[in-house]
Amino acid sequence: MRAVRALAKDPDAMAAALKLGPRQRTEIERNRALTTSATLPTIDRYTGVLYDALDAATLPAAARERAGAVVAVHSALLGLTGGLDPIPAYRLSADSRLPGLSLREHWSAVVAKELRAVPGLLLDLRSEGYVALGPAPVRPDSVYLRVLGEGPDGVVRALNHFNKHAKGELTRALLLAEELPDTVDDLLAWAPGAGFTLRRHSPTEVALIV
Repeated sequence: MRAVRALAKDPDAMAAALKLGPRQRTEIERNRALTTSATLPTIDRYTGVLYDALDAATLPAAARERAGAVVAVHSALLGLTGGLDPIPAYRLSADSRLPGLSLREHWSAVVAKELRAVPGLLLDLRSEGYVALGPAPVRPDSVYLRVLGEGPDGVVRALNHFNKHAKGELTRALLLAEELPDTVDDLLAWAPGAGFTLRRHSPTEVALIV
């Protein structure tokens, strides 16, 4: 946070570091006011395709409470944030460059340690850029989710456009589920009844077919 606030004092340097266009300069002021601005719960703060599909504002109270207990969002600024943790508005991404501070070196060991401490099933929905800022543990109940599309020819291919939307829908369905899966096998067994096609992709990955 200190590095971001310091960089925000030089608007041109911050615009270059965060790849901001002329219409995005308001993001610089947000970064300058990090420690004094109003906060929102994590699942309400973030925007974009994944969060549109999650539609956190319409989740029942019990589902939001579950999000606070089992959802973590990997923030380039704050590390792992709980689903209901209060966070300020900011602009920083996994590929942002801060003078004198490597995000990978700063976060990797800390985030990896936190993830190793998570008991039971760990379903990693992060992009590969954020995985690089803190890998998940390698163990039977820790799996990475890969979104794939199956064409008319039966060939399965990686998807970009529907990737985040599918992850948001899956997260919402899990938050609304009667019970959360305890194991990868439980997750795979739950999926068809919830309208999802999940398959083992490798020993460390599951594929969501859309």
